[in-house]
Parts: sequence; structure tokens; C-alpha cells
Amino acid sequence: MHRFLGLSIAGGKSDKACLAVIEYFPKYKKIFLTKIFEKIKSEENISADLKLHELIEQMRENTESLTMDTPSRLPACLRCKLKCPGYENCKEVHIEWMWKYFREKSKKKKPKKIFTPYTQRCVEMVLATEFEEIFIMPHALGANQAPLLARAVYLKKRLDIPILETFPTATLWRLGRSLQVMKSHLRHHKHSVGGNESRRAILQALSSSNVAFVYEQDVKLMTENNHAFEAFMCALTGFLKFKGLTEARPKNFPKNEDWVEVPTENLNWKNLV
Repeated sequence: MHRFLGLSIAGGKSDKACLAVIEYFPKYKKIFLTKIFEKIKSEENISADLKLHELIEQMRENTESLTMDTPSRLPACLRCKLKCPGYENCKEVHIEWMWKYFREKSKKKKPKKIFTPYTQRCVEMVLATEFEEIFIMPHALGANQAPLLARAVYLKKRLDIPILETFPTATLWRLGRSLQVMKSHLRHHKHSVGGNESRRAILQALSSSNVAFVYEQDVKLMTENNHAFEAFMCALTGFLKFKGLTEARPKNFPKNEDWVEVPTENLNWKNLV
């Protein structure tokens, strides 16, 4: 048995974090969603972070990876120890890559704003332009994402299992298209109006593929709670990475830059497991 964890992290002072656990049995060619821990929150003198750490440690045996929906490292620009000449004059590989990418895209369509390497990463630029769908991924240190990154960095320091990152919207798109789910469901799964219906349709398609087994109570939970749903998407991404079915880094992509795991196109669910 191989186990894969998925974490929709949410803010450290909220009670929205969810941890999904899936188990893959090669002998039976089946994936089971075995547990979802929802709304992990602090109680008295015990922090939600400690609870998360303890839950992950309890699941450590046979765990291949933990996939999160947020970065777990600062952007490379902020990790740099060199004297800074400003990114207009910087010769670091990732900065030069960003400039080249920015100028190439400017020839086709003038960008509204120049990139900011202290908040932004190369992967966010790639997802917005190089896939069949436009995926607007929040900047690693953007206003909403920064607290999540800080929490992920803190949690990662205490964990001794492989940590992956995904963008659930992109994972969902690729999974959904392979299952012939309507594009409107894939684009609206987060919406306050209609989001529940979209999530249920996606889960029903996944169940009818006869690859992943999900209990009805968990279908209900994920239909009502998008964080639980996205934790499941994260765990599935970890499984697909294990099977070699996520996108490789683009050619010449900077080695010191993080990459986000996204399922490959045209997944064949009949031969997947």
C-alpha cells in the first residue's frame, strides 16, 4: 500500500485547513480516499499547527508524499545572499529567465505590469501563459498567499517526508477534462453560487471512472467544503506524481526555482493504476 497526503492549508489563525489521505493498492488497482480531517483548529493551548503535525506524523508509515496547495519556500530572490544590484541589473539565472520571458511575451501582448521577483516565481508566469487554459496562480508572497507560505515553511521544518506543491485549479482542470466533465464545472468549483453543484459533478465523474473509491459521507463533505475538496485534489496530484504522470519542468527552467506538480494532459484512467 502507498499513502498520499493532501493539505489545503488555510491561514494559521483560521479553522479551515483540511488534510486528505488516499491509499493506493497496486494489487487491486484501486485508490481509496480513507480519511479527511476537516477544519483543523486550535484548542486551548494546543495550536492547529501542532495538530496538523501530529496528524501527518501518525500517517507517516507508507506515505510517499505530502502535497500542499501553497509554496513552502520563499521566492529565490529573497533567498539570495548576494549584494543586490536591483533586478534590472541582476545576473542571477532566475532573474535573467524572468526578463527574457517578460520581453518575449511583451512582443505579442504588452503586459500590464512588470514582474516582481521578490513576490513572484517563474512557475506562476508559466502557468498563466503556457497551458491550454489560463491559470492565474497567486504570487508566492502576494497579499493573500504570504500568510499561507509562512505557515507552510513553519510546518515543513518539522516534517521528514517529501513535500510537493500543486495548484488545485490546474490539477482539477486536467483531471476533469480527462473525465469529460463540463468546462463550466471545472471553472466554477470555487464559486459561492453553483460551486457545490460543480464539485459534486466532478466527484461523481471520478467515482464513475471506477478508479477512486470515495465514501458517500466524504462526497457530501467535499461538496459542502471546498478546502476538503482541494485537499483531495492535492492528494491525487501526489499519486499522479508517483506514477510519473505530472508535467516535467520546461526546458531551461531555472534549477533554483520551485516547480508545481500538474497532471499531464489526456490521462487514461483505464490504464492509470
